[in-house]
Amino acid sequence: MLRTQQADSRLHEDQILNFLVNTLDEEVSITLGENAQITSEEICEVLVGACADGTSISTLCENSANSPRANAVLYHLRTKFELEQLERVGNTLLQRDILDALPKQVEVVADLHLRPYYGDEDGTEGLYHSEAKRGTTAFHAYATLYARVKNKRYTLAVRRLVDGDTASSVLAEFLGILDGLDLGVKAVYLDREFYDSKCLTLLQAHNHAYVIPIIRWGQSIKQELSEGWSRVIHHDMTAKLDGHSWTVEFPVYIDCTYQNGRYDEHGVARHGYAADAPFINSPRDARYHYAKRFGIEASYRLSEQTIATTTTQDPAVRLLYVVVSLLLQNVWRYLHWEYVATPRRGGRRLWEWSYKEFTNMIRRAAWTALATRRAVPANRPPDDRFVR
Repeated sequence: MLRTQQADSRLHEDQILNFLVNTLDEEVSITLGENAQITSEEICEVLVGACADGTSISTLCENSANSPRANAVLYHLRTKFELEQLERVGNTLLQRDILDALPKQVEVVADLHLRPYYGDEDGTEGLYHSEAKRGTTAFHAYATLYARVKNKRYTLAVRRLVDGDTASSVLAEFLGILDGLDLGVKAVYLDREFYDSKCLTLLQAHNHAYVIPIIRWGQSIKQELSEGWSRVIHHDMTAKLDGHSWTVEFPVYIDCTYQNGRYDEHGVARHGYAADAPFINSPRDARYHYAKRFGIEASYRLSEQTIATTTTQDPAVRLLYVVVSLLLQNVWRYLHWEYVATPRRGGRRLWEWSYKEFTNMIRRAAWTALATRRAVPANRPPDDRFVR
């Protein structure tokens, strides 16, 4: 009987670092002067190493013998990028390689991610203000678009948010990006921030299947969510734009479950979903399929673990760090599927390779390449207690 074996080749940590640096260097253009004592590859190497290490560029450079000066790296990051150009390049960077690995039809998820700002009120210009959360109302905010394939999430686009941006404007931009990609959209899953008449109109205009949790707006929907059992109702909302108004109609699936003491609550919990999809036939289906969106929270947690720390308020630099952090996840999933998984009949076998191990490999490769400090000065020689 034939046994599936792991491939004979090996993917080494320095090769993974080279893959990331080459990807960044080819897509992100950093124009340097003729007398510059630093190269774009060195900047990308430090950037990737700082994100994988979850530290600042200054700390990494100060503790490394072969790294360029931190001030030189930060100077080029702050002066060589325009925000609008970086958003376009960032999306191209995120979509690189993974579009060829995605199936022809994918599920799509859009979400908003708020990173709290705790600085002075005078420094909140250009930030995104929202309801109080984690002790602040000012945030570095980003909207992200993901493709979901078999519980794996691939970031397709990221967009910085500022005051004045609305959920419908973000969704319109993301739907435009999807239209330009050679991907079929099975369904769109959105958070409750996108529950409004304009977003529903956009989804219906693009003829996309969708699932969105509803917000208890209006007396009629409050009444529906306070009584009865699982059922499907029809609801409508009125939209207004530039003096014009229209009504959008959509089905609402109300799923009811007993709480049975969960979160110290008892009684019936009613969940409403605005859903219009051919594969949703019951309220339980709506709840089941929307639960797929919760995997996005894991992507945010991973992103928080692998993002370079900084105190700068420069929106371009902060966006660049977010893009590189999301790129690390995309590359991990791409390499895991294309190079680590073993092809076999019936589907590839995914060998164990966690994201933590992946980032540790990049961290060690960056430390080796930059000759990061592995020892500290001591005022006397170590005694026998330091020997084994």
